[in-house]
Amino acid sequence: MARNRVRFTHSLRPLLAVGVAASLTLLAGCGEAAKPAPAKGVAPPKGEDGKDGKDGKAGKPVVVATTTWEGALAKAAGAEDVTVIVPQSVHHAPDYDPKPSDLAAVAKADFVLYAPFEPYAEKIKEAAGSDAELIEVKLDNSADKAAAEVERLGGMFGTKDSAARWKSSFTSEYDKLSQELKTAWPGGKSPAVVSQVFTAWAAEMAGARTVGTYGPEAVTPAQLAALTKEKPALVLDNAHMSTGTVLPDSGAKQVKIVNYPGDDLDLLSVYRNAADELKKTMNKG
Repeated sequence: MARNRVRFTHSLRPLLAVGVAASLTLLAGCGEAAKPAPAKGVAPPKGEDGKDGKDGKAGKPVVVATTTWEGALAKAAGAEDVTVIVPQSVHHAPDYDPKPSDLAAVAKADFVLYAPFEPYAEKIKEAAGSDAELIEVKLDNSADKAAAEVERLGGMFGTKDSAARWKSSFTSEYDKLSQELKTAWPGGKSPAVVSQVFTAWAAEMAGARTVGTYGPEAVTPAQLAALTKEKPALVLDNAHMSTGTVLPDSGAKQVKIVNYPGDDLDLLSVYRNAADELKKTMNKG
């Protein structure tokens, strides 16, 4: 994903002011302006492991995630109440303009998950007057990094047991997919692959031999020549940042790799879908 900073539009500022005013009015009406009311749906201050969670929110944390990627990590970590702000239909998440309904969701959250290239997340939280904990999430689908992030979030949510169970099932499924791909290569030989920097995890899962990477910036003529010279069999393109055919004169087959899960927030589906796309490409001869 590109690290594009998003400008908060002037048209949104009046909406933010309304969100802040509404929050203050609700608090004043309860006579507890200095102490925000606890978020609805928050369970007693015991996590599934029987230990106290942060601020008593570990039982069933209310999570708001900026995209389905963060939302899937939260779900894998054991969160059950997860709201996603950016619709999956938005091709490039950092370009999204938050709406008043987003402010309402954040106002009820215990945790708000965002990525560093989504600078609007903190502004959403502040505008809604939320006391949610803002968590910067590391978005990387490399198996080790994804599992580590789920484990970290499970610790913060007080859902370590759920995170551990997910990690076990993930490891089993990932190993199965990886083995299937490695044995499916024509002639059993690992192909040379060029990957977009945010799809290198798919090459790793497939056991492919990465001979070069590109992005997130546009490929320069010098890069084009150098990557073509490597004679890759495949180009693993980022579906969310695609600029068309990457190496038109290389003869390489291009595969679109999707990093974001669907609305069901099933992180494993990302790996299954990538494996399916790679197998389809192999079968085309």
